Amino acid sequence: MKRGHHLLKAFRQRFGDWRGSRPFWAGLLTMLGGVPIVYLPYAALTLDTLAIRIATTAGSGSLVIGVLLVALGMIMWFQSNLRVFAGVAATVLALLSIPMSNLGGLLIGLVLALLGGTLSIAWTPGRPDPTA
Repeated sequence: MKRGHHLLKAFRQRFGDWRGSRPFWAGLLTMLGGVPIVYLPYAALTLDTLAIRIATTAGSGSLVIGVLLVALGMIMWFQSNLRVFAGVAATVLALLSIPMSNLGGLLIGLVLALLGGTLSIAWTPGRPDPTA
């Protein structure tokens, strides 16, 4: 049990160091913003016997925008030197999703992607500890 606790503590430390060296929350919010933008045009929701389908001609546009938002979130995580480009691109794609994909995934994807894009633009790497 002591060894498992040590491994968990080491994992949390390494994950915290990794998360602190990149715009983690910006990437996560951007990727989460892409999910409803992709999902909603293809979803068929049912309420008892009533089937609700938000099928529009914007299906392919939604797919492209959502997949690009997920890819930009991954870029924010793994290529943090491109964070400003990825943030600007995510913000533009989020705004493009308003007319192209059901009000940006019923405003859920729009808000998440805008928040992630602006967080990525605003993020700056931390300064190294002067005592190290």
